[in-house]
Amino acid sequence: MRALTEQDIRGSFINCSKGEARRLAVPRDLGEHPWDDLDFLGWRDPGAPDRSYLVIERENRLVGVAMRFQPAQRGFLHRSMCSLCLTTHPRGGVALMTARKAGPAGREGNSVGAYMCTDLACSLYLRGRKVPESGTRFEESLTLEEQISRTRGNLFAFLDKL
Repeated sequence: MRALTEQDIRGSFINCSKGEARRLAVPRDLGEHPWDDLDFLGWRDPGAPDRSYLVIERENRLVGVAMRFQPAQRGFLHRSMCSLCLTTHPRGGVALMTARKAGPAGREGNSVGAYMCTDLACSLYLRGRKVPESGTRFEESLTLEEQISRTRGNLFAFLDKL
């Protein structure tokens, strides 16, 4: 992914107003992100623990999505799998992220959801740059490029529903 600026990020959101996009919390450490290892930029709002955001480049256009989630209250032995990168996490490492639909449907309260890594670090888990709390990912027969393609495809399928 190419390096993004705060202006790039704020102008990319498809499911919130321009005023909401101006007020949302953008990461302050944009210069420190491992851009070459990211397929999308995802972050949680430090001031609102139930909000998260992601921005991805699709067809030479940035697409940003504002999402909400409830932290999971699961037992110690319960594991969940991210529907984007297929990484499994124990104890709330995966949550149902819901995004308000764009346009009139969103203004009527319609939303779409998908189970995602709560830290939105799917790209780093795929590349082994970040290790899930469980210590490992399941070994796959797909190449890294195929896993990246699958993850992007899963994210695009989510975005298509918005």
